[in-house]
Amino acid sequence: MKTIKYIILSMLTLSFFACENEELDELRDRNSEDDEVVLPELTAGTADFSNYVAVGASFTAGFTDNGLFIASQENSFPNIIANQFANVGGGTFNQPLMNDNFGGLILGGNPVIDPMSGERLFEERLVFGGAGPVPLQAVNPAAMSTTDFALNNPTGPFNNLGIPGAKSFHLIAPGYGNLGNFPAAANPYAIRVTGNAPNASILELAVAQNPTFFTLSEIGGNDVLGYATSGGDGSNSITDTATFDFALNTLINSLTANGAKGAIGNLPNITSLPHFTTVPHNPVPLDAATAGFLNSAAAYGAYNAGIVQAFAFLVANTPMTQEMADTEIEKRTISFAAGEGNAVVIFDESLTDLTAINPALVSMRQATEDDLIVLPASSFIGTEAVPGNPQTVNGVAIPLEDKWVLTPEEQDEITVATQAYNASILAAASANGLALVDLNSILEQASTMGIVFDEFNLNTDLVFGGLVSLDGIHLTARGYALMANSFLEAIDATYGSNFVASGNVAKAGEFPTNYSPALQ
Repeated sequence: MKTIKYIILSMLTLSFFACENEELDELRDRNSEDDEVVLPELTAGTADFSNYVAVGASFTAGFTDNGLFIASQENSFPNIIANQFANVGGGTFNQPLMNDNFGGLILGGNPVIDPMSGERLFEERLVFGGAGPVPLQAVNPAAMSTTDFALNNPTGPFNNLGIPGAKSFHLIAPGYGNLGNFPAAANPYAIRVTGNAPNASILELAVAQNPTFFTLSEIGGNDVLGYATSGGDGSNSITDTATFDFALNTLINSLTANGAKGAIGNLPNITSLPHFTTVPHNPVPLDAATAGFLNSAAAYGAYNAGIVQAFAFLVANTPMTQEMADTEIEKRTISFAAGEGNAVVIFDESLTDLTAINPALVSMRQATEDDLIVLPASSFIGTEAVPGNPQTVNGVAIPLEDKWVLTPEEQDEITVATQAYNASILAAASANGLALVDLNSILEQASTMGIVFDEFNLNTDLVFGGLVSLDGIHLTARGYALMANSFLEAIDATYGSNFVASGNVAKAGEFPTNYSPALQ
Protein backbone atom coordinates (compact mmCIF):
# COMPACT_ATOMS: atom_id res chain seq x y z
CA MET A 1 0.00 0.00 0.00
CA LYS A 2 2.74 2.45 0.91
CA THR A 3 5.99 2.60 -0.99
CA ILE A 4 8.92 2.00 1.31
CA LYS A 5 11.55 4.56 0.41
CA TYR A 6 15.14 4.10 1.37
CA ILE A 7 17.03 7.38 1.58
CA ILE A 8 20.73 6.95 1.14
CA LEU A 9 22.88 9.98 1.81
CA SER A 10 25.80 10.57 -0.49
CA MET A 11 29.21 9.85 0.96
CA LEU A 12 31.51 12.74 1.64
CA THR A 13 35.21 12.04 1.28
CA LEU A 14 37.65 14.11 3.27
CA SER A 15 41.30 13.64 2.49
CA PHE A 16 44.13 15.49 4.03
CA PHE A 17 47.80 14.64 3.76
CA ALA A 18 49.36 13.45 7.06
CA CYS A 19 46.32 14.48 9.09
CA GLU A 20 45.74 12.70 12.39
CA ASN A 21 43.12 15.02 13.78
CA GLU A 22 40.59 13.01 15.83
CA GLU A 23 37.68 15.26 14.94
CA LEU A 24 38.35 14.83 11.23
CA ASP A 25 38.67 11.08 11.74
CA GLU A 26 35.27 11.00 13.43
CA LEU A 27 33.74 13.09 10.66
CA ARG A 28 35.25 10.80 8.05
CA ASP A 29 33.97 7.68 9.83
CA ARG A 30 30.51 9.14 10.35
CA ASN A 31 30.06 10.24 6.76
CA SER A 32 31.53 7.08 5.25
CA GLU A 33 28.56 5.03 6.48
CA ASP A 34 25.32 4.73 4.53
CA ASP A 35 22.53 6.45 6.44
CA GLU A 36 19.27 4.67 5.55
CA VAL A 37 15.81 4.50 6.98
CA VAL A 38 15.66 1.55 9.36
CA LEU A 39 12.28 -0.18 9.39
CA PRO A 40 10.92 -1.38 12.71
CA GLU A 41 10.98 -5.06 13.57
CA LEU A 42 7.77 -6.92 12.75
CA THR A 43 5.47 -7.56 15.68
CA ALA A 44 2.16 -9.42 15.90
CA GLY A 45 0.65 -7.03 18.43
CA THR A 46 -2.13 -8.74 20.36
CA ALA A 47 -2.91 -11.24 17.61
CA ASP A 48 -1.75 -14.84 17.28
CA PHE A 49 -1.21 -15.84 13.66
CA SER A 50 0.07 -19.35 14.33
CA ASN A 51 -3.03 -21.07 12.94
CA TYR A 52 -4.74 -18.97 10.29
CA VAL A 53 -7.93 -20.11 8.52
CA ALA A 54 -9.66 -18.21 5.71
CA VAL A 55 -13.41 -18.59 5.15
CA GLY A 56 -15.20 -17.09 2.19
CA ALA A 57 -16.15 -17.54 -1.43
CA SER A 58 -14.41 -17.02 -4.77
CA PHE A 59 -12.13 -14.12 -3.80
CA THR A 60 -10.88 -16.15 -0.84
CA ALA A 61 -10.24 -19.15 -3.11
CA GLY A 62 -8.30 -17.04 -5.62
CA PHE A 63 -10.79 -17.38 -8.48
CA THR A 64 -9.71 -15.30 -11.47
CA ASP A 65 -10.22 -15.11 -15.24
CA ASN A 66 -13.39 -17.20 -14.88
CA GLY A 67 -11.54 -20.11 -13.30
CA LEU A 68 -9.68 -21.56 -10.37
CA PHE A 69 -6.24 -23.01 -11.05
CA ILE A 70 -2.95 -23.61 -9.25
CA ALA A 71 -1.34 -20.26 -10.07
CA SER A 72 -4.43 -18.30 -9.10
CA GLN A 73 -4.70 -20.18 -5.80
CA GLU A 74 -1.07 -19.45 -5.01
CA ASN A 75 -1.89 -15.78 -5.56
CA SER A 76 -5.09 -15.84 -3.51
CA PHE A 77 -5.25 -13.01 -1.01
CA PRO A 78 -5.29 -15.40 2.01
CA ASN A 79 -2.13 -17.13 0.77
CA ILE A 80 -0.46 -13.75 0.30
CA ILE A 81 -1.46 -12.82 3.85
CA ALA A 82 -0.26 -16.18 5.18
CA ASN A 83 3.17 -15.55 3.64
CA GLN A 84 3.42 -12.38 5.75
CA PHE A 85 2.02 -14.11 8.83
CA ALA A 86 4.84 -16.65 8.48
CA ASN A 87 7.30 -13.87 9.30
CA VAL A 88 5.80 -13.50 12.75
CA GLY A 89 5.01 -17.05 13.85
CA GLY A 90 2.39 -18.05 11.27
CA GLY A 91 2.18 -21.73 10.46
CA THR A 92 1.65 -23.74 7.30
CA PHE A 93 -1.21 -22.55 5.08
CA ASN A 94 -2.72 -25.53 3.26
CA GLN A 95 -4.87 -24.95 0.16
CA PRO A 96 -7.02 -27.40 -1.88
CA LEU A 97 -4.94 -26.96 -5.02
CA MET A 98 -6.40 -27.84 -8.39
CA ASN A 99 -4.63 -30.43 -10.53
CA ASP A 100 -3.55 -28.03 -13.27
CA ASN A 101 -3.55 -24.46 -14.52
CA PHE A 102 -6.32 -24.99 -17.07
CA GLY A 103 -9.07 -24.24 -14.58
CA GLY A 104 -12.47 -25.87 -14.76
CA LEU A 105 -13.75 -29.09 -13.24
CA ILE A 106 -14.79 -32.48 -14.54
CA LEU A 107 -16.93 -35.24 -13.03
CA GLY A 108 -16.10 -38.91 -13.49
CA GLY A 109 -13.74 -38.03 -16.33
CA ASN A 110 -16.33 -36.01 -18.26
CA PRO A 111 -17.32 -32.35 -18.55
CA VAL A 112 -20.29 -31.31 -16.44
CA ILE A 113 -23.26 -30.34 -18.63
CA ASP A 114 -26.09 -28.08 -17.50
CA PRO A 115 -29.25 -30.15 -18.09
CA MET A 116 -31.31 -26.99 -18.66
CA SER A 117 -29.15 -25.20 -21.22
CA GLY A 118 -27.03 -28.07 -22.48
CA GLU A 119 -23.98 -25.88 -21.96
CA ARG A 120 -20.81 -26.97 -20.27
CA LEU A 121 -20.36 -25.89 -16.66
CA PHE A 122 -17.07 -25.06 -14.95
CA GLU A 123 -15.37 -23.84 -18.11
CA GLU A 124 -11.60 -23.44 -18.40
CA ARG A 125 -10.18 -20.01 -17.66
CA LEU A 126 -10.19 -17.01 -19.94
CA VAL A 127 -7.06 -15.58 -21.57
CA PHE A 128 -6.35 -12.44 -23.54
CA GLY A 129 -6.87 -13.18 -27.22
CA GLY A 130 -5.43 -9.96 -28.63
CA ALA A 131 -8.69 -8.04 -28.81
CA GLY A 132 -10.33 -9.21 -25.60
CA PRO A 133 -11.00 -12.21 -23.34
CA VAL A 134 -11.39 -15.59 -25.04
CA PRO A 135 -11.68 -19.15 -23.65
CA LEU A 136 -8.32 -20.84 -23.10
CA GLN A 137 -9.24 -23.61 -25.54
CA ALA A 138 -9.63 -21.04 -28.32
CA VAL A 139 -5.86 -20.53 -28.27
CA ASN A 140 -4.83 -23.85 -26.73
CA PRO A 141 -7.21 -26.59 -27.96
CA ALA A 142 -5.37 -29.21 -25.91
CA ALA A 143 -6.23 -27.47 -22.64
CA MET A 144 -8.57 -29.70 -20.67
CA SER A 145 -9.20 -29.79 -16.96
CA THR A 146 -7.88 -32.81 -15.07
CA THR A 147 -9.45 -31.78 -11.76
CA ASP A 148 -12.16 -34.38 -11.11
CA PHE A 149 -14.25 -33.62 -8.04
CA ALA A 150 -15.45 -37.23 -7.84
CA LEU A 151 -12.13 -39.01 -8.26
CA ASN A 152 -9.08 -37.02 -7.21
CA ASN A 153 -9.87 -34.57 -4.44
CA PRO A 154 -6.95 -33.47 -2.23
CA THR A 155 -6.59 -34.35 1.44
CA GLY A 156 -7.26 -31.74 4.12
CA PRO A 157 -7.67 -30.13 6.50
CA PHE A 158 -7.39 -26.90 4.54
CA ASN A 159 -6.60 -23.45 5.86
CA ASN A 160 -8.13 -21.88 2.77
CA LEU A 161 -11.85 -22.62 2.81
CA GLY A 162 -12.85 -20.27 0.04
CA ILE A 163 -15.72 -21.81 -1.94
CA PRO A 164 -16.47 -20.17 -5.31
CA GLY A 165 -20.19 -19.60 -5.73
CA ALA A 166 -21.05 -19.98 -2.03
CA LYS A 167 -23.70 -17.71 -0.60
CA SER A 168 -23.65 -16.70 3.07
CA PHE A 169 -25.98 -19.47 4.22
CA HIS A 170 -24.18 -22.11 2.15
CA LEU A 171 -21.16 -21.80 4.43
CA ILE A 172 -23.15 -23.04 7.43
CA ALA A 173 -25.17 -25.68 5.54
CA PRO A 174 -24.46 -29.40 6.27
CA GLY A 175 -24.02 -31.48 3.14
CA TYR A 176 -22.97 -28.57 0.91
CA GLY A 177 -19.82 -30.57 0.18
CA ASN A 178 -21.46 -33.99 -0.19
CA LEU A 179 -21.08 -35.46 -3.68
CA GLY A 180 -24.38 -37.28 -3.21
CA ASN A 181 -26.15 -33.92 -3.08
CA PHE A 182 -24.76 -32.71 -6.40
CA PRO A 183 -26.09 -30.92 -8.38
CA ALA A 184 -29.20 -30.00 -6.38
CA ALA A 185 -27.61 -28.95 -3.09
CA ALA A 186 -23.84 -29.36 -3.28
CA ASN A 187 -20.98 -27.29 -4.68
CA PRO A 188 -18.06 -29.08 -6.40
CA TYR A 189 -15.54 -26.75 -4.78
CA ALA A 190 -17.02 -27.64 -1.38
CA ILE A 191 -16.92 -31.34 -2.29
CA ARG A 192 -13.17 -31.00 -2.82
CA VAL A 193 -12.54 -29.86 0.78
CA THR A 194 -14.85 -32.02 2.91
CA GLY A 195 -12.76 -35.18 2.66
CA ASN A 196 -13.99 -37.96 4.93
CA ALA A 197 -16.64 -35.70 6.49
CA PRO A 198 -18.88 -35.03 3.48
CA ASN A 199 -21.77 -33.69 5.55
CA ALA A 200 -19.64 -31.23 7.51
CA SER A 201 -20.39 -27.58 6.80
CA ILE A 202 -17.60 -25.26 5.69
CA LEU A 203 -17.88 -23.54 9.05
CA GLU A 204 -17.49 -26.86 10.89
CA LEU A 205 -14.36 -27.62 8.87
CA ALA A 206 -12.93 -24.24 9.89
CA VAL A 207 -13.81 -24.52 13.59
CA ALA A 208 -12.43 -28.06 13.77
CA GLN A 209 -8.97 -26.62 13.13
CA ASN A 210 -9.19 -24.42 16.23
CA PRO A 211 -7.86 -21.33 14.42
CA THR A 212 -6.09 -18.57 16.31
CA PHE A 213 -6.85 -16.09 13.53
CA PHE A 214 -9.32 -16.01 10.67
CA THR A 215 -10.44 -13.88 7.76
CA LEU A 216 -14.03 -13.73 6.59
CA SER A 217 -14.45 -12.25 3.15
CA GLU A 218 -17.12 -11.67 0.46
CA ILE A 219 -19.79 -12.89 2.86
CA GLY A 220 -22.92 -11.79 1.05
CA GLY A 221 -21.18 -11.22 -2.27
CA ASN A 222 -22.80 -14.14 -4.05
CA ASP A 223 -26.07 -13.35 -2.29
CA VAL A 224 -26.42 -10.38 -4.65
CA LEU A 225 -24.04 -11.37 -7.44
CA GLY A 226 -26.18 -14.24 -8.73
CA TYR A 227 -29.11 -11.88 -9.08
CA ALA A 228 -26.94 -9.31 -10.86
CA THR A 229 -25.25 -11.64 -13.35
CA SER A 230 -28.64 -13.10 -14.30
CA GLY A 231 -29.92 -9.61 -15.05
CA GLY A 232 -32.36 -9.77 -12.16
CA ASP A 233 -34.56 -12.12 -14.16
CA GLY A 234 -35.79 -13.95 -11.07
CA SER A 235 -33.79 -17.13 -11.57
CA ASN A 236 -31.36 -16.27 -8.76
CA SER A 237 -32.95 -14.14 -6.06
CA ILE A 238 -31.25 -11.85 -3.56
CA THR A 239 -30.88 -13.34 -0.08
CA ASP A 240 -33.12 -11.60 2.43
CA THR A 241 -31.36 -9.66 5.16
CA ALA A 242 -32.63 -11.86 8.01
CA THR A 243 -31.15 -14.98 6.42
CA PHE A 244 -27.87 -13.18 5.75
CA ASP A 245 -27.70 -11.86 9.32
CA PHE A 246 -28.28 -15.32 10.76
CA ALA A 247 -25.50 -16.81 8.63
CA LEU A 248 -23.10 -13.95 9.39
CA ASN A 249 -23.60 -14.10 13.13
CA THR A 250 -23.39 -17.91 13.16
CA LEU A 251 -20.07 -17.73 11.33
CA ILE A 252 -18.57 -15.06 13.58
CA ASN A 253 -19.86 -16.51 16.85
CA SER A 254 -18.45 -19.94 16.00
CA LEU A 255 -15.09 -18.67 14.74
CA THR A 256 -14.53 -16.46 17.79
CA ALA A 257 -15.81 -18.96 20.37
CA ASN A 258 -12.30 -20.13 21.25
CA GLY A 259 -10.88 -16.60 21.49
CA ALA A 260 -9.65 -16.33 17.92
CA LYS A 261 -9.17 -12.87 16.48
CA GLY A 262 -9.98 -12.05 12.89
CA ALA A 263 -10.64 -9.63 10.06
CA ILE A 264 -13.73 -9.25 7.91
CA GLY A 265 -14.27 -7.40 4.65
CA ASN A 266 -17.42 -5.58 3.70
CA LEU A 267 -19.03 -5.77 0.25
CA PRO A 268 -18.27 -3.54 -2.70
CA ASN A 269 -20.95 -2.18 -4.99
CA ILE A 270 -20.73 -5.00 -7.53
CA THR A 271 -22.42 -3.03 -10.30
CA SER A 272 -19.21 -0.97 -10.51
CA LEU A 273 -17.37 -4.04 -11.78
CA PRO A 274 -16.56 -4.24 -15.51
CA HIS A 275 -18.89 -7.21 -15.92
CA PHE A 276 -21.65 -4.59 -15.74
CA THR A 277 -19.95 -1.48 -17.12
CA THR A 278 -18.06 -2.62 -20.22
CA VAL A 279 -20.86 -3.18 -22.75
CA PRO A 280 -22.44 0.16 -23.79
CA HIS A 281 -26.19 0.60 -23.98
CA ASN A 282 -25.91 1.87 -27.57
CA PRO A 283 -23.48 -0.37 -29.49
CA VAL A 284 -25.56 -0.81 -32.67
CA PRO A 285 -24.42 0.60 -36.06
CA LEU A 286 -27.11 0.69 -38.76
CA ASP A 287 -27.28 1.60 -42.41
CA ALA A 288 -30.14 3.76 -43.69
CA ALA A 289 -32.11 0.85 -45.13
CA THR A 290 -32.07 -1.17 -41.88
CA ALA A 291 -32.91 1.87 -39.77
CA GLY A 292 -35.81 2.63 -42.10
CA PHE A 293 -37.16 -0.90 -41.83
CA LEU A 294 -36.95 -0.87 -38.02
CA ASN A 295 -38.87 2.40 -37.88
CA SER A 296 -41.54 1.13 -40.28
CA ALA A 297 -44.96 -0.14 -39.32
CA ALA A 298 -43.78 -3.67 -40.03
CA ALA A 299 -41.24 -3.42 -37.24
CA TYR A 300 -41.66 -0.84 -34.45
CA GLY A 301 -43.87 1.79 -36.10
CA ALA A 302 -47.05 -0.06 -35.21
CA TYR A 303 -45.81 -0.53 -31.65
CA ASN A 304 -45.13 3.19 -31.25
CA ALA A 305 -48.61 4.05 -32.51
CA GLY A 306 -50.17 1.40 -30.31
CA ILE A 307 -48.68 2.69 -27.06
CA VAL A 308 -50.01 6.20 -27.80
CA GLN A 309 -53.49 4.77 -28.23
CA ALA A 310 -53.20 2.59 -25.14
CA PHE A 311 -52.15 5.45 -22.89
CA ALA A 312 -54.92 7.64 -24.27
CA PHE A 313 -57.33 4.92 -23.13
CA LEU A 314 -55.72 4.81 -19.67
CA VAL A 315 -55.87 8.58 -19.25
CA ALA A 316 -59.55 8.52 -20.15
CA ASN A 317 -60.48 5.57 -17.97
CA THR A 318 -58.05 5.43 -15.01
CA PRO A 319 -56.43 7.87 -12.53
CA MET A 320 -53.39 8.15 -14.84
CA THR A 321 -52.65 11.77 -15.79
CA GLN A 322 -51.63 12.95 -19.23
CA GLU A 323 -48.25 13.97 -17.85
CA MET A 324 -47.65 10.46 -16.55
CA ALA A 325 -48.73 9.02 -19.89
CA ASP A 326 -46.48 11.36 -21.90
CA THR A 327 -43.49 10.45 -19.75
CA GLU A 328 -43.91 6.73 -20.36
CA ILE A 329 -44.76 7.17 -24.04
CA GLU A 330 -41.45 9.00 -24.50
CA LYS A 331 -39.62 6.29 -22.56
CA ARG A 332 -41.17 3.48 -24.63
CA THR A 333 -40.97 4.99 -28.12
CA ILE A 334 -38.48 3.03 -30.20
CA SER A 335 -36.54 4.83 -32.92
CA PHE A 336 -33.41 4.08 -34.94
CA ALA A 337 -31.15 6.21 -37.14
CA ALA A 338 -28.49 5.50 -39.74
CA GLY A 339 -25.00 5.49 -38.23
CA GLU A 340 -23.38 4.56 -34.93
CA GLY A 341 -24.78 4.68 -31.42
CA ASN A 342 -28.20 3.10 -31.67
CA ALA A 343 -29.46 1.81 -28.32
CA VAL A 344 -30.49 -1.81 -27.95
CA VAL A 345 -34.12 -2.74 -27.33
CA ILE A 346 -34.83 -4.42 -24.00
CA PHE A 347 -37.73 -5.89 -22.07
CA ASP A 348 -38.53 -3.99 -18.89
CA GLU A 349 -41.08 -5.43 -16.47
CA SER A 350 -41.23 -2.14 -14.53
CA LEU A 351 -43.17 -0.54 -17.39
CA THR A 352 -46.95 -0.31 -17.29
CA ASP A 353 -48.47 -3.57 -18.49
CA LEU A 354 -50.47 -2.74 -21.63
CA THR A 355 -51.10 -6.28 -22.86
CA ALA A 356 -54.66 -6.32 -21.51
CA ILE A 357 -55.40 -3.45 -23.90
CA ASN A 358 -53.35 -4.84 -26.77
CA PRO A 359 -51.46 -8.17 -26.47
CA ALA A 360 -48.83 -6.91 -28.93
CA LEU A 361 -47.81 -4.06 -26.61
CA VAL A 362 -45.27 -5.95 -24.54
CA SER A 363 -43.18 -4.04 -21.99
CA MET A 364 -40.15 -3.03 -24.03
CA ARG A 365 -38.09 0.10 -24.64
CA GLN A 366 -34.67 1.16 -25.80
CA ALA A 367 -31.88 1.09 -23.24
CA THR A 368 -30.42 4.25 -21.75
CA GLU A 369 -27.09 4.98 -20.10
CA ASP A 370 -28.75 4.14 -16.76
CA ASP A 371 -29.16 0.50 -17.81
CA LEU A 372 -26.31 -1.97 -17.32
CA ILE A 373 -25.72 -4.61 -20.00
CA VAL A 374 -23.96 -7.72 -18.65
CA LEU A 375 -20.64 -8.67 -20.22
CA PRO A 376 -21.75 -11.94 -21.91
CA ALA A 377 -24.26 -9.90 -23.96
CA SER A 378 -21.34 -8.56 -25.99
CA SER A 379 -21.23 -11.85 -27.91
CA PHE A 380 -25.02 -12.03 -28.27
CA ILE A 381 -26.05 -8.55 -29.36
CA GLY A 382 -26.06 -8.39 -33.16
CA THR A 383 -26.43 -12.12 -33.74
CA GLU A 384 -29.36 -13.32 -35.82
CA ALA A 385 -32.11 -15.36 -34.22
CA VAL A 386 -32.77 -16.75 -37.69
CA PRO A 387 -29.39 -17.15 -39.41
CA GLY A 388 -29.24 -15.24 -42.66
CA ASN A 389 -32.20 -13.04 -41.80
CA PRO A 390 -31.03 -9.50 -40.87
CA GLN A 391 -34.54 -8.69 -39.70
CA THR A 392 -34.06 -10.99 -36.69
CA VAL A 393 -31.03 -9.31 -35.12
CA ASN A 394 -30.93 -9.84 -31.34
CA GLY A 395 -31.02 -6.63 -29.38
CA VAL A 396 -32.41 -4.73 -32.36
CA ALA A 397 -35.31 -6.44 -34.11
CA ILE A 398 -35.69 -8.80 -31.15
CA PRO A 399 -35.49 -7.22 -27.67
CA LEU A 400 -32.92 -8.44 -25.17
CA GLU A 401 -34.34 -10.71 -22.50
CA ASP A 402 -34.23 -9.66 -18.87
CA LYS A 403 -31.17 -11.82 -18.18
CA TRP A 404 -28.97 -9.53 -20.29
CA VAL A 405 -29.82 -6.24 -18.59
CA LEU A 406 -29.91 -4.67 -15.13
CA THR A 407 -32.46 -1.88 -15.14
CA PRO A 408 -32.20 0.99 -12.62
CA GLU A 409 -34.91 -0.62 -10.51
CA GLU A 410 -32.95 -3.89 -10.35
CA GLN A 411 -29.77 -1.99 -9.54
CA ASP A 412 -31.59 -0.32 -6.66
CA GLU A 413 -32.50 -3.74 -5.25
CA ILE A 414 -28.83 -4.72 -5.30
CA THR A 415 -27.81 -1.45 -3.65
CA VAL A 416 -30.39 -1.78 -0.87
CA ALA A 417 -29.33 -5.36 -0.10
CA THR A 418 -25.61 -4.51 -0.19
CA GLN A 419 -26.08 -1.57 2.17
CA ALA A 420 -28.07 -3.75 4.57
CA TYR A 421 -25.41 -6.48 4.49
CA ASN A 422 -22.65 -3.94 5.10
CA ALA A 423 -24.52 -2.44 8.05
CA SER A 424 -24.71 -5.92 9.57
CA ILE A 425 -21.03 -6.57 8.87
CA LEU A 426 -20.04 -3.27 10.50
CA ALA A 427 -22.14 -4.03 13.57
CA ALA A 428 -20.75 -7.57 13.88
CA ALA A 429 -17.16 -6.42 13.46
CA SER A 430 -17.61 -3.74 16.11
CA ALA A 431 -19.36 -6.07 18.55
CA ASN A 432 -16.65 -8.71 18.25
CA GLY A 433 -13.58 -6.49 18.03
CA LEU A 434 -12.73 -7.65 14.50
CA ALA A 435 -10.63 -5.76 11.99
CA LEU A 436 -12.89 -4.33 9.26
CA VAL A 437 -11.66 -3.94 5.69
CA ASP A 438 -13.57 -1.37 3.66
CA LEU A 439 -13.56 -3.11 0.29
CA ASN A 440 -16.52 -0.99 -0.76
CA SER A 441 -14.47 2.22 -0.62
CA ILE A 442 -11.53 0.57 -2.34
CA LEU A 443 -13.60 -0.48 -5.34
CA GLU A 444 -15.34 2.89 -5.47
CA GLN A 445 -11.98 4.64 -5.66
CA ALA A 446 -10.68 2.21 -8.26
CA SER A 447 -13.77 2.67 -10.44
CA THR A 448 -13.57 6.45 -10.39
CA MET A 449 -10.04 7.82 -10.13
CA GLY A 450 -8.02 4.61 -9.85
CA ILE A 451 -6.04 3.44 -6.85
CA VAL A 452 -2.26 3.64 -6.50
CA PHE A 453 -0.44 0.43 -5.61
CA ASP A 454 3.31 0.95 -5.53
CA GLU A 455 4.26 2.23 -9.00
CA PHE A 456 0.95 1.20 -10.60
CA ASN A 457 -2.42 2.91 -10.84
CA LEU A 458 -5.12 0.23 -10.86
CA ASN A 459 -8.64 0.79 -12.14
CA THR A 460 -11.63 -1.33 -13.08
CA ASP A 461 -11.28 -1.22 -16.88
CA LEU A 462 -11.59 -4.68 -18.39
CA VAL A 463 -8.29 -6.25 -19.54
CA PHE A 464 -6.07 -3.21 -19.06
CA GLY A 465 -7.15 -1.79 -15.69
CA GLY A 466 -4.94 -4.19 -13.74
CA LEU A 467 -7.37 -4.72 -10.86
CA VAL A 468 -10.18 -6.90 -12.24
CA SER A 469 -9.54 -10.09 -14.19
CA LEU A 470 -10.82 -11.09 -17.62
CA ASP A 471 -14.19 -12.29 -16.31
CA GLY A 472 -15.04 -8.75 -15.23
CA ILE A 473 -15.84 -9.75 -11.64
CA HIS A 474 -12.93 -11.38 -9.85
CA LEU A 475 -9.57 -9.77 -9.19
CA THR A 476 -6.24 -10.22 -10.90
CA ALA A 477 -3.29 -11.55 -8.89
CA ARG A 478 -2.17 -7.94 -8.43
CA GLY A 479 -5.69 -7.06 -7.32
CA TYR A 480 -5.59 -9.84 -4.73
CA ALA A 481 -2.21 -8.54 -3.53
CA LEU A 482 -3.79 -5.12 -3.02
CA MET A 483 -6.66 -6.78 -1.16
CA ALA A 484 -4.19 -8.69 1.03
CA ASN A 485 -2.42 -5.46 1.94
CA SER A 486 -5.77 -3.86 2.79
CA PHE A 487 -6.41 -6.70 5.24
CA LEU A 488 -2.94 -6.32 6.73
CA GLU A 489 -3.46 -2.58 7.16
CA ALA A 490 -6.77 -3.17 8.97
CA ILE A 491 -5.16 -5.87 11.14
CA ASP A 492 -2.41 -3.41 12.10
CA ALA A 493 -4.97 -0.79 13.09
CA THR A 494 -7.02 -3.21 15.20
CA TYR A 495 -4.46 -5.48 16.84
CA GLY A 496 -1.35 -3.33 17.02
CA SER A 497 0.73 -5.35 14.57
CA ASN A 498 2.94 -3.45 12.12
CA PHE A 499 2.99 -5.34 8.84
CA VAL A 500 2.75 -2.14 6.81
CA ALA A 501 5.23 -0.07 8.82
CA SER A 502 7.78 -2.91 8.85
CA GLY A 503 7.50 -3.47 5.10
CA ASN A 504 5.96 -6.94 5.43
CA VAL A 505 3.41 -6.43 2.67
CA ALA A 506 2.91 -7.63 -0.89
CA LYS A 507 4.77 -5.76 -3.63
CA ALA A 508 2.69 -4.97 -6.71
CA GLY A 509 5.41 -5.80 -9.22
CA GLU A 510 5.64 -9.38 -7.96
CA PHE A 511 2.07 -10.20 -9.05
CA PRO A 512 0.82 -10.43 -12.66
CA THR A 513 -2.33 -8.96 -14.15
CA ASN A 514 -2.65 -11.64 -16.85
CA TYR A 515 -1.66 -15.29 -17.05
CA SER A 516 -0.13 -16.71 -20.20
CA PRO A 517 -2.16 -19.13 -22.35
CA ALA A 518 0.91 -21.39 -22.18
CA LEU A 519 0.50 -21.83 -18.41
CA GLN A 520 -0.32 -25.50 -17.72
